[in-house]
Amino acid sequence: MKAIIGAAVLAAAVAFAFAAPASADDVTVKVFKITDKGQTDQVGTIRFSDGPKGIEVRPRLKGLPPGPHGFHIHENRSCDAKPNPQGAMTPGLGAGGHYDPTKTGKHLGHTGEGHIGDLPVLMVAADGGAGGTMAAPRLKVSDIKGRAVVIHAGGDNYSDQPAALGGGGARIACGLI
Repeated sequence: MKAIIGAAVLAAAVAFAFAAPASADDVTVKVFKITDKGQTDQVGTIRFSDGPKGIEVRPRLKGLPPGPHGFHIHENRSCDAKPNPQGAMTPGLGAGGHYDPTKTGKHLGHTGEGHIGDLPVLMVAADGGAGGTMAAPRLKVSDIKGRAVVIHAGGDNYSDQPAALGGGGARIACGLI
């Protein structure tokens, strides 16, 4: 009996050791609240994976303000606070602008023909949590590696009117991809 159990344990260990690694098309990002002093509390994770309809985004977040939030891939792999043009330290400014490799200069949402870093609006429940699965059809995991994901204070209307960049405003949470 001990030999059978030992063989089973050894077989499981060998299978585990040679199991296929996580797909290169799958990334899980830790997300933190950000302030003018830098990152603070972790609010959860976001998993990005390639799917049949573009990148699949699976947030598992808590402790955020309820309601809609702008949600984007930003150019730089940084969540650092940096001084804005007026000199005030600004949370997450190190992430740069929305990821826009073709330099469209337009904010038209995840299905429009503007920044490809635009993600669907992140809906946060009354308890501060966000989950589910959403898709961004113009992105792949390979596009987002080496960048940052940013959650903004306000919603996103996928337009530059009446406020620039969808009106999301301040950056409140960030994760390094």
